[in-house]
Amino acid sequence: MLLIALLSKSRSFFIAGLVPLFPAFALIAHYIVGSERSAADLRTTALFGLWSLLPYAVYLGVVYWAGVRQTLAGTLVLATLGWTRRRV
Repeated sequence: MLLIALLSKSRSFFIAGLVPLFPAFALIAHYIVGSERSAADLRTTALFGLWSLLPYAVYLGVVYWAGVRQTLAGTLVLATLGWTRRRV
């Protein structure tokens, strides 16, 4: 959180958006799955993680689109709704 706050005030403010993408929790999860389950299960976990990028891409797309059309709160609400929306 501190790194995000510091970067957001710097000339390279856009890098603050990359900090949450560092795979700290993914490293822990993959280590646990990889050490307790099979390599195939680890691959399944990685594939599931790849699929999770799609809702995140929707979220970022809505932030990009709505950021100049809505208030900050409205933009974040719309983006979160886009991220949580399930397609059948």
